[in-house]
Order: sequence, then C-alpha cells, then structure tokens
Amino acid sequence: MLPFLYQRLLKPVLFRFDPERVHDWFVALGDGIGRVGAGRGLVSAMYGRGDGEASVIVDGLRYRAPVVLAAGFDYNGRLLRILPSVGFGGVEVGSVTALPTEGNPPPRLKRLVRSRAIVVNKGLKNEGVEKIGDRLAATQTPEDFVVGVSIARSNREEAATEEGGIEDYARSLEHLVRMGIGDYYTINISCPNVHGGESFADPARLRPLLDRLSRVEHDRPVYAKMPINPPWDEFRRLADVIEAAGLHGLIVGNLNKDYASVEHPAEAPPEYRGGLSGLPCRGPSTELVARTREAYGDRFTLIGCGGILSAEDALEKLRAGADLVQLISGMIFTGPHLMGEIADAYAQERRPTRPEPPVLDRSQATRS
Repeated sequence: MLPFLYQRLLKPVLFRFDPERVHDWFVALGDGIGRVGAGRGLVSAMYGRGDGEASVIVDGLRYRAPVVLAAGFDYNGRLLRILPSVGFGGVEVGSVTALPTEGNPPPRLKRLVRSRAIVVNKGLKNEGVEKIGDRLAATQTPEDFVVGVSIARSNREEAATEEGGIEDYARSLEHLVRMGIGDYYTINISCPNVHGGESFADPARLRPLLDRLSRVEHDRPVYAKMPINPPWDEFRRLADVIEAAGLHGLIVGNLNKDYASVEHPAEAPPEYRGGLSGLPCRGPSTELVARTREAYGDRFTLIGCGGILSAEDALEKLRAGADLVQLISGMIFTGPHLMGEIADAYAQERRPTRPEPPVLDRSQATRS
C-alpha cells in the first residue's frame, strides 16, 4: 500500500513543484515530526524496522540497517531525530564547510524524470561547521544509528587556493573533534560544483591535504568520498594515496559528470552545471566497488553510493564488495519505503560466516 500511495498519489503531486522547494518542505516536515515522540512512533510504524536482523557492524560502529542517507540531503543536520524511524541505519550530514556557504545560484536542482536522474548543482550550501556542530551536539540519537559528517572545502574564493583549501578542511575537522561530534568523518575530495573545481581529486594535491588532516588527533573512522568518472588507473592512484595516509575506507562515489550517460537526453538542460545523481551513477559506482574490493582486498571499508533505486540495486553493491550503501535519489524516485525494503532484502540474504566484530563504546570515545 505504501509504495502505491507514493508512486500514484504523492509523487505526481510533488514532481509538479521545484525540487529544491520540495526538499526544503520535507526537511522542515521531518524536523518537526522528529521532535515529537508520537510523530516518530507513527513514522516508525509505517517505515521502520526494529527486529535487529539487518544490523551490521562496520569499523566498530553498529548500524541498525546497512543503508545510510548520503551527504547532500541533510546538509544542515536537521533530520537526525526522524531518520531512524524511516529505516535508515545512519546519516552522513553535510557536506559541512568551515565557512557558511550560500551555494550556487538557483536553480540548483533539476529532475530528469524519465532518466531517473537529478542534476545537482548545490555548491555545498550549508550553515557552516560551527552552527551545524552546535545542532548535532544538542541532538540525541539511538545507539544503533550512526551519524557521520562529511567535510568539504568552503565554496568561497578565500578557500579556492590549495593552501587555503587545506586549512579550510582542517578547520572543520578540528572543530568537530574538539566538540566530540560525529561517529565517523568523510573527506569529500570530489565535489564537482565548487569554486575552483574539485582540486583535491588529484594525487599530488591530495597528499598534502591528508597529511595535514592526519595531524588532527581523534579515534573516529575516516573515509574519502571518491569521484566515479576517472579511468581505473587514475582512480587507483587516488586510492593508493588514501591507503598510504591510513584512512579507513572509500565512499564510491560522488556525482556523475558524464552527461552523455543520461538515458533521455531531451530531458537535459541546455547547459549542465554540477553533476548527475540517480541512475547514471549506478553502473560506474558498482563497477568501481567491485574493482576496488578485488584490488585491495579487505584493506578498505567500502561504502557503495549511487543509483540505488531498488533493493536489488543495493544488494548488487553489497555483493560487489560494499560494506554499506548510501542513497538519496532512490528515496525520491522510488519512495521512503525503499530503506525498509533494502533492510528486508539484506536480512534475508545475509549469511554470517564469522562472529560480529566488537562495537565501539561511543560514550567513551576520545574527544581530543
């Protein structure tokens, strides 16, 4: 019934409005409902999953389900109270930047409905690490709901140089660590729509960035958000730098900048700005997950992100070697029931072969 109601009634209405306006409506609605226990209970009765059969432990963190809301949706950290009730096992807040960022000029989103894709040109719109950090610090979440924070370079001229960008990343990480915020951190090196371009998706520039961030002491897992368009040899050079720096894993990956991959080009805007989410990301990201797992074995935690529009899409990434999956577009094109369907499919297919790894005591984590 829930899929029918979303696909036949709610979605046709929502898709008549500007996508960024709809996003803002849902963030405000989710924020409001999440503040009320009865509201959380009602949403959980509709979409939640509480039997624990889909839980998974990754890098010492227990996720109630292997599906996480990807960075780019809850970029100001307003939905932590409601997301566990919708079936998510975690959220990646952000990307957060050191300086408040207005983002690129609108329109910043465009749906390509038949192609099941969204042109994303947000430009890292967010309220800045200090305000978002205060909000996260004041929000309680269940123990089995993981809150990661994605860190990016401020989309402002003063952070566009290599040196300025590095210090911008470091300022955000230092602030989060000082406040004890975030169960894990993601270094977003591959955002395609910021001032100066994705300057750190290059091995020569990535090394000094990761060297600087390694000097910020903390005990959280750290991942890198990877581009999905480079050829394999170029992707692997980036992964080698990340391996040498000692990061825990890779999120594969970011928006697709191959605009020819759109199934129905007539839907496309006359001029592209930003990147594509949704279906155009599915094949490239899954292939990179498989090749990375084959090349690096268990060295990296791998989080598959891109084009997950069904439970089977999620399982394909998990079978290819992903430890977790992240999504946004599937929640929009398929509906909010998708997360529960992924958890059900994962629980049915799961075949434990070894004891679960230990869970970190988040209450005792080092804060410096």
